[in-house]
Amino acid sequence: MVRLRSSLKNNHYLKNHITLRVGGQARLFYQPLNLNDLIVFLRNLPLQEDIIWIGSGSNVLIRDSGIDGVVICTKNLNGFEELNDSVVRAEAGLPCAKLAKYYPFLSGIPGTVGGALAMNAGAFGDEIWNYVVEVETINRKGDLMIRTSNNFKISYRNVICSNNEWFVAGKFSFDKDDIDRNKRIIQELAAKRAASQPIGEWTCGSVFRNPPGDYAARLIESCGLKGKRIGDAEVSCKHANFIVNKGNATAEDVENLINYVKERVKKQTGIDLLLEVKILPKI
Repeated sequence: MVRLRSSLKNNHYLKNHITLRVGGQARLFYQPLNLNDLIVFLRNLPLQEDIIWIGSGSNVLIRDSGIDGVVICTKNLNGFEELNDSVVRAEAGLPCAKLAKYYPFLSGIPGTVGGALAMNAGAFGDEIWNYVVEVETINRKGDLMIRTSNNFKISYRNVICSNNEWFVAGKFSFDKDDIDRNKRIIQELAAKRAASQPIGEWTCGSVFRNPPGDYAARLIESCGLKGKRIGDAEVSCKHANFIVNKGNATAEDVENLINYVKERVKKQTGIDLLLEVKILPKI
């Protein structure tokens, strides 16, 4: 490994990088200082090494066993530029909330732009890929590419890429005339979230995707599961599609509670809830 500007850490605990504050160690952990630093790192990393990417650490549950591979955290890749009166460029590690003046629905999403692109993040009937002009991706060898939506299969909370590439930046269209109106919308959405979601607590965001024509939170609440607790993991009493770490939860507590909720909802309603949160490593 040569000319790296940040330090490569061995057996690094991940819980402080995960919004749920649970999880084991990464065998190797790297947080590049910028895009060039990431390119150098990937070009010098043996190709057989598996990589897990995180940004703010929301929408992910790291198992207590940890990651026997490399975890790359993109938080420092947070560049932003208004290119002209209708297009902005944002790097993968930029918090979604920083784009809220252009796209109000992002105001309460706890993740970063890279994660939002990877899962087609959205709220209140809107989604980030509705505004994508093009994206910048990087492959395992550290090569940069420019892609458009035509290169991906995009659906509700899901984006499939046929190539082994990761998002490092995106360009997004916006309407400058909407910015003043968006300020009011942001305030309204913030009030709505504060009234209905466990803001300020340790969560991963929404645990399950909404099934067609219904809401995961409504189904979970209808099964009497608000407040259900395993260890220090609890189904939020404020919003049933959130699981809260009440202080000392383990990843196992959270995963057991997720499975319990899935089984109860399936038994009582016949509906299979699909995960929105990613559980890693995959088994």
